[in-house]
Order: sequence, then C-alpha cells, then structure tokens
Amino acid sequence: MHSSTIQQKLLGAKQIPADVINHIYKERWLQIWVPKMYGGLGLNFTNGLQLLKSLAFIDGSLGWMVTLCAGANYFSRNLKPEIAKELFKDHFTCFGGSGAIGGTAKKLNHLYLINGRWTFATGAPHLSHFTLNAVVIENDQPVLDENGKELIRSFIIPKDQVEIIADWKAMGMQATGTFSFTVENVLVDANHSFIYNEFYTDAVLDRIPFRIFADLTLLVNYLGMAEHFLDEAEKIRPLLDLSDFRNNVISEENQTYLFADKIETLLEKQQEIADEIQTEIHQFAETLVANISHKILDLYFQLGIKASHTNEPIHQIFRDYFTATQHANFRKVYS
Repeated sequence: MHSSTIQQKLLGAKQIPADVINHIYKERWLQIWVPKMYGGLGLNFTNGLQLLKSLAFIDGSLGWMVTLCAGANYFSRNLKPEIAKELFKDHFTCFGGSGAIGGTAKKLNHLYLINGRWTFATGAPHLSHFTLNAVVIENDQPVLDENGKELIRSFIIPKDQVEIIADWKAMGMQATGTFSFTVENVLVDANHSFIYNEFYTDAVLDRIPFRIFADLTLLVNYLGMAEHFLDEAEKIRPLLDLSDFRNNVISEENQTYLFADKIETLLEKQQEIADEIQTEIHQFAETLVANISHKILDLYFQLGIKASHTNEPIHQIFRDYFTATQHANFRKVYS
C-alpha cells in the first residue's frame, strides 16, 4: 500500500482502517524492535527511528500508534525465550498498554490475580495482548523490594480478558485508539510477567537506557509531523519562505540520529551510558519540541482561514501535533 493511499485513508479517520492495519501487520512495523530470533525485524536503533519518523510524516496517528505498540513489543526481550517465541510466532502479535501503575497483582504461588484500571493504552482496538504494571501483594500486604519500596511487576494479558473503555476525547490523534482498560480477577502465569530492566536476550538494544529509548522514539514523531505540516503549509501559501524552518527540522533530525548512533557505538564497545549523556539527550529533545511548537504556531498565524478547515490535512496535523505535546515526556510543567 502506497504512503499517499494510507495518508488519504487516515484523513479525518476516527480509527485506523482494517486494510491499513493489515498492511502494518504485513510489514511487521509493530515488531521493529522484536529480535529476528522471534520473527521480528530486529532493526538497530537508528533505522528504527527513521522508520517511525517516516510513518509520523504520513499521519500522526499512524506514527504514534506504531511507536507506542512497537515500543511495547520491545518487551519481548524481557520474556523467557520460549514464551517470546510462542507469542511472536504470529505476525499480528501486538502488545500495548499503560505505563501507569493502575492495579494490584495478588501472588498465588506461580500465579497472579490481576485487578485494576489503566489509562491511555494506545492502539487498544488492535492489540493482541495488553501490558500493565501492578503492585504485587501477598497475604493482603504489598510485597517490598530490596529497597523497601512496593514491588512492581509488569504483566501480559490476552485481549479477551480485558475490557476496553473507549474514552479518548482529545482534539487530535483521533485514530490512535488510545483508550482505558480494566482487568477483573484475571489469573496470569508468572511466565507472562516481567521486570522491564531484566533481559533474556543479549543485544545492544537491550542496554539502551529506557529514558533515551522513550525520548528518541517519541521525538521522531514530532519531527515527522512538523515536516508534514511544512509541506501542507507550502501548498496553502506557496510564496512563504519556509527554508529556515525546514533546514532546522532536517538538521535536528540528523542530530537525533547522531545521538542514536553514538549510543549504539558506546554500547557496542561495552561502555556505560553516563547520566550526563541521558540528560543531554533529554534536554535536546525537550528544547526541540518546544522550539518546533512555537515555530508551528508562528507559521499557523500566517496561513489564513483555510488552515482551520476541518477537511484540510494541515488542520489534522495541527491537532495531532499539539495533542502529542501533552504527553508527559516533554510537557513543560510550571509551578
């Protein structure tokens, strides 16, 4: 399916159409971070980021949904190999869920009884399995870790044991299917639980700090949407000189890939990623999103009433982009 066809199908869509979903499965875009040994694409960090950026350029909801679901499928690396191989033998296997701690997991020997409610599970209608974080309890008391804090484990639950709550009311990212879900008295085997920083594979990607992984995979979505916004702005106002803005986006995208290359190179040399590097990358991404946001607003003021028409692509890009800016990762919070 050509990118322009996907773009047209997603204009004004409230959900990703079935034929586009099938194309996503066929291309295995949801399994870009899944190791080849499990049937995934096993892309390196930079190539994966480039793909995610290209999808966000096509459509914000498409890029965001693939980014978050592919990010959840990354947890294949945290599962015992025999479990991961079984789960990912199908090309339509898709994890997704919530990073919040929304419930409890009562330990019953080798099983856990899960109860709770979790929010913002992107791609919910298309998931084969939901991932969630829960507080482990035993004898009606929270289990504590070695630091005296409540023990948190992550769990994988088949979609037929989850109730989806279609409560996404945001102005943009309409087709992402970002819904809440509840789980009531579901028993999960311990083999379908994991801790996010414990790995059963041995690859460079496993050792990328989660903060960097989250920062850069989300960042390329903003870059893709910004580039698409520029293209549509030029169609409305072809005489505007947008070269500085466009060159800035290109330059910052290249810098993003340089960061990814640097991280992989360091890890290939068995070097640790210093906290200073993690902070540098986060501040780069946070500042970049803020700068792009202001540039898009400044440009929007020059486009005229046509840019506000709900049937115009630029209107959807605008709503998608500024909905995405409310993600906690880069959102500015003022006290």
